[in-house]
Amino acid sequence: MNKVYSKIESITGSVITVKADGVRYGDLAEVDTVFGTSLAEVNRLDRGLVSLQVFAGGRGISTGDTVRFLDRPMQVSFSENLLGRVFTGSGTPRDKGPALHENMIPIGGPSVNPAQRIIPRRMIRTGIPMIDLFNTLVVSQKLPIFSVSGEPYNQLLARIAMQAEVDVIILGGMGLKYDDYLFFKDTLENGGALSRTVMFVHTASDPTVECLMIPDMSLAVAEQFALQNKDVLVLLTDMTNFADAMKEISIIQEQVPSNRGYPGDLYSQLASRYEKAIDFDTAGSITILGVTTMPGDDVTHPVPDNTGYITEGQYYLKNGRIEPFGSLSRLKQQVNGKTRPDHRAIMDGMIKLYAAYKDTLEKKAMGFMMTEWDGKLLKYGTAFEQQMMDLSVNIPLERALDLGWEILADCFSPEETGLRSDLISKFWPKNG
Repeated sequence: MNKVYSKIESITGSVITVKADGVRYGDLAEVDTVFGTSLAEVNRLDRGLVSLQVFAGGRGISTGDTVRFLDRPMQVSFSENLLGRVFTGSGTPRDKGPALHENMIPIGGPSVNPAQRIIPRRMIRTGIPMIDLFNTLVVSQKLPIFSVSGEPYNQLLARIAMQAEVDVIILGGMGLKYDDYLFFKDTLENGGALSRTVMFVHTASDPTVECLMIPDMSLAVAEQFALQNKDVLVLLTDMTNFADAMKEISIIQEQVPSNRGYPGDLYSQLASRYEKAIDFDTAGSITILGVTTMPGDDVTHPVPDNTGYITEGQYYLKNGRIEPFGSLSRLKQQVNGKTRPDHRAIMDGMIKLYAAYKDTLEKKAMGFMMTEWDGKLLKYGTAFEQQMMDLSVNIPLERALDLGWEILADCFSPEETGLRSDLISKFWPKNG
């Protein structure tokens, strides 16, 4: 039987407090006002006092309004009918399609038992050379994309969504500008990928608490698809907005702040989401890519700093490109030895020569005399940036490997590359 209370003790912003018993953390409630019914979620229990975050905000709520507890946490419908649909952070349709109520599943549950996990050993092809060739994305990996505002991280996610060789895409948008939401929707629709995509979108004008629901909804649905033997890629943007929403609510509740005002459990909150990545031994998989914007390009900011301890590497998006230095996929060695025999050699050799190119750029900027070797490095670096690093490049892994050999042959003699002679004899372009 649902518990109903007709007195609200206090209203602070979008948080209301009532005296209640038998209520659990995370339970939902309905607040009946003269303007209609609003959903609220229990987010604090203090000796008989229950604090609830009202989804629609505290405006219009009075102390005499009725609060009815639903005795259940937030749930989301799961079925194949989710594919091609767009929902808000509260699970209501954003695409003007019908609401879904069948097979409701709870969100925010625990991570899967480690005994059900297997060692990651399959790559996810994206058609992006800086990922496939140099920092391979592996099934069940959890990776952030570190960036700053203004970089094309949403465009990168949209490309990955269209091209990644997976069964289902779950896109969780947090704090998106409306234009960004339309960009994702139109790009996926025009690219033919919307039919295998589920979108949960919180825009900047939506209630703050709905931002906190997006990762949990996305991952709950992803887990159900994975249990149906599907490989699922979850794309989250932007996890810094998620952390800022947590910060805003913790300030309203007068919690003791930690570093830069973020709540003290920031690490645990992020980890509980990222740890949902899994490759089931008897079913499908969940892979997570989450954009983390860095205020002031500061990697020591609490959000990227905590994220780095949880995830298995990172992609650095800078100047519209995935930077080879700083970007890291710690699981790439699990797969790039199984692709082509020259994969690791090309990966290591090209990055080594690109590092030498960077040194030559500094030498040139300081006015030092350029040698013939410096000239070769300058030619190589320009070709590498244009043909490999540019995000408009869209080629499969095998073509990227062949292109790597072509760039090397165009700039250097075989002995200058430092690559093994057996690989050179097999893969060096015949006209090189």
